[in-house]
Amino acid sequence: MAQEFTDSNFQETVLGSDKLTVVDFWAEWCGPCRAIGPVIEELSKDYNGKVNVGKVNVDNNPQVSMNYGITSIPAILFIKDGKVVDKLVGAQPKSNFVKKIEAHLA
Repeated sequence: MAQEFTDSNFQETVLGSDKLTVVDFWAEWCGPCRAIGPVIEELSKDYNGKVNVGKVNVDNNPQVSMNYGITSIPAILFIKDGKVVDKLVGAQPKSNFVKKIEAHLA
């Protein structure tokens, strides 16, 4: 299951991780966010143990959202070694996520 990243655990769970982390910035009221929710869950199962996959609710965690300049959601950041290495914005097919993940696992 996708992890829940928050303002208080982001530093430790995402920036402090030695794995690639996929962070989905979303909100309850966002239709496209809800549409990709199942894809994020699938990715967390598919890459369990290899990649951290989680979500940040932008309404509940304004600090992380501000730190990364998130202005439209869903926004998916790919973070490795504490740095954003890739980004997707808007609802996307699963294949686009897989391509980005595979590119940064090598």
